[in-house]
Amino acid sequence: MAESCKTERARARHLACIFALLCSCLSAIPAKAQQKPEDPEDDKQIGLWLDQGISTNLSGNKSVDVEFHERFDEGGSNLYEYFVQGGLAFRPRSWFTVIPIYRYQRYPANPKIAYENRLQLNLTLSTARGPWRYTLRTLIEGRFPDDREASARLRFRPGVDYTLPFRMARRPVLVVSNEFFLVPWSNPFASAGSAYTQNRFQVGVRQPLTDSVSMRIYYLWQSVNLPTGWETNEIVGISLALKIQRKNQARP
Repeated sequence: MAESCKTERARARHLACIFALLCSCLSAIPAKAQQKPEDPEDDKQIGLWLDQGISTNLSGNKSVDVEFHERFDEGGSNLYEYFVQGGLAFRPRSWFTVIPIYRYQRYPANPKIAYENRLQLNLTLSTARGPWRYTLRTLIEGRFPDDREASARLRFRPGVDYTLPFRMARRPVLVVSNEFFLVPWSNPFASAGSAYTQNRFQVGVRQPLTDSVSMRIYYLWQSVNLPTGWETNEIVGISLALKIQRKNQARP
């Protein structure tokens, strides 16, 4: 009789342990489902960014702009992002530029998000004072990744260019800017819960090579506001820009 009671108590303890284990597993499932992936455009460790841009004038105040970008991180060994974008630039005033843009973006190293479509509106204000040129770019983005809900983001980038006083036919230009990223509404990617999700500060030098080709080398600090706190990575970038001037056809 005593032996059977001990067996029943042992069996009850085993059932209680199994039930507690099942409850803990079930409670962990919704918590895991609520976890958001990190934004796939976030760089890791030291990065290398390559940029190529082509601008073709259509008239005095319009141009077609096409850009290609490749992003490497982990010391420049991992191609984690590349994209192409194009738009039609309008310059209604010498100090104001409007560019509606479409971008197609791929994330070859990301297991959760393979590609993304973006619709962008670039609004740029600029003014020149002697060797100084001040700019403010506002970028309104609609993001449509393949495996996440759509979202909107605002980007503000004030900057200053300074033409260095060297005795050269084509003087180099010092370029400094800081970009603020805001997601005021729903954010499908991991963040600290604040609308201020990212910051990019960069400094570089742009050197005209010919009348239509220029190269810019820059150093960028990308800071991302993650649930664990701000994470900053450093990036070296090389940009090439080509401007194609259309010649006016001679009248017969």
